[in-house]
Amino acid sequence: MFTKFNPAQNGDPKVTAATARKKIFVTRLLPPDVESRMAEHYDVVHNPSYTSLSDTDLASMATGFDYLLVSGSDQVSRRVFEALAGTLKVVLTLSVGFNHIDIEAAKAFGIPVLYTPGVLSDACADLALMLLLSAARRAHEADMVARSGNWPGFAPTQLMGIGLAGRRAGILGMGGIGQAVAHRLRAFGVAVHYHNRRRLPAEQELDATYHETAESLLAASDFFLICAPATTGLGGFLNRERIALLPKGAIVVNVGRGDLVSDDALIEALQSGHLFAAGLDVYPNEPHIDPRYYPLPNAILMPHIGSATTDARNAMGFLLLDGLATLEAGGKPENQLC
Repeated sequence: MFTKFNPAQNGDPKVTAATARKKIFVTRLLPPDVESRMAEHYDVVHNPSYTSLSDTDLASMATGFDYLLVSGSDQVSRRVFEALAGTLKVVLTLSVGFNHIDIEAAKAFGIPVLYTPGVLSDACADLALMLLLSAARRAHEADMVARSGNWPGFAPTQLMGIGLAGRRAGILGMGGIGQAVAHRLRAFGVAVHYHNRRRLPAEQELDATYHETAESLLAASDFFLICAPATTGLGGFLNRERIALLPKGAIVVNVGRGDLVSDDALIEALQSGHLFAAGLDVYPNEPHIDPRYYPLPNAILMPHIGSATTDARNAMGFLLLDGLATLEAGGKPENQLC
């Protein structure tokens, strides 16, 4: 019913694919090197507010464009595909997750979707370890004491935290990010456990212990690190019942997706002392963070910066542009979802 992607399709039979400059609508400003390369090949128009767009606003702003480049916080619903049918040729998302895109609608309209797997694993894993170390060593509290101007000096019992060596870390989601986290944890002398939809081959397990169920993993986790994307169907996973399975004094880190964690349950566990601390980079209703986290000294909060290194963000942008060039040449890029 709908025309598949055709690199020569541009609405003007007198203009060839070789001479036409395609138009791309970009919802967020990208790193300078990526913007520069994109401008060499396309007519680029940005969302003037650089904020998350509703599907209605996105459909309105992207009307008449060949390509649409979004972030993980922009909703590309069926309504968007319906509104842009006939002109939109490719959707590109600067993310490894794709639950914000109606993939079935993309397939129905014959519109390829490109994403950015693999290239952000190291950056996200680094942040996961930063959050874990900050939570374990009470970095937020220590920073406030140091900046207060009232630090009385060294005291043997001041701000005592938790060491990593000899403890157990449970990783939920042993994909590229989870494996990169496991590799780093081993260097700290941490015993790694994991749960995945399927067990990894031995050469990818990094000597980690596999758990058939997430509940078994929780019970064996002094540190529980969520590295699974929302596309795994785990929405609302970490609720009161599952937090209760964690050992008292455990630490939770989430660099996966915000909606995998119940804010109510996590905040209660932090307030009660069942959890020692939590380190969060993602939230259920971004960019809105539950304000009950703000006064908690044992909550380490980051504004979704898992992939925020120059190397990672450039690699993500270039991967999308390389994939788009492959599509335009009639090929199928490795980072094509559909």
